[in-house]
Amino acid sequence: MQLVWTTDPHFDHVDADEFDRWFADVASRSPDGIIITGDLSEGDDVFVQLRRLASSFTIPIYFVLGNHDFYKSSIGKTRQRAVSLTRDQTHLHYLTDIGPIQLSEGVYLVGEDGWGDATIGNYEASPIRLGDFEQIDDFRMATSNQRKSLLQQQGADSAERLRTKLLSVPQNAKEVLIATHIPPFAEACWYEGRTTDEYWAPFFVCGSIGQMLMDACLARPECNWTVLCGHTHHDGVAKLAENLTVYTGAAQYGHPAIEAIIEVEPNRAALVR
Repeated sequence: MQLVWTTDPHFDHVDADEFDRWFADVASRSPDGIIITGDLSEGDDVFVQLRRLASSFTIPIYFVLGNHDFYKSSIGKTRQRAVSLTRDQTHLHYLTDIGPIQLSEGVYLVGEDGWGDATIGNYEASPIRLGDFEQIDDFRMATSNQRKSLLQQQGADSAERLRTKLLSVPQNAKEVLIATHIPPFAEACWYEGRTTDEYWAPFFVCGSIGQMLMDACLARPECNWTVLCGHTHHDGVAKLAENLTVYTGAAQYGHPAIEAIIEVEPNRAALVR
């Protein structure tokens, strides 16, 4: 089995020629599935693009949502719409809504949106204020004093959902692929070859998921945990433990690309970049 991984395609910035080029590139690999780690588009166009993908491909499309996907709406409403759409489009799989998917003997895929949750770095001293605060209803309608707790709650909720999924992965699993949008560790938050500083980290790292993953991989040393994430638009690899590796994918507005091919065989999954 081969899966194509792409991240942060931002299809609302992609013209018809570029979409056709991306589609042809993916199709030429004859993949058995596609993994998209968030930021497909913004607002209503997220669901236009998901339907477009569903009509363009006849293979499973596994996706999580990124922060841009919640723009012009609320977090809850956007997730509800994603869940509803996947009920109608059988080869769209919203990983935040479902449990582990067995890809091969001993190999499983799970996913969760994640959120920059203000648990890593220096939120109070940071001058950074993302567009999320104006574009997502939950934050737009909150006071500045409420936003930190909202971020932390989103991270905690994401970590708990993902923890529940990982606990349901069979004990004989040898490889777990984890798709998420936000890097779960500062060491995996790449920008131009370097990792984040204390001012960007609150918005670009989901520390709650990171801590949960460290606990999970240490509890099951016989299983290999591979995280696929995006958000930063810059690529890098971080080895957090002997059995835990995080791959962060690159992206460029207007030019969606294949980040990697994932080759899956019994008890093993390997990324080819």
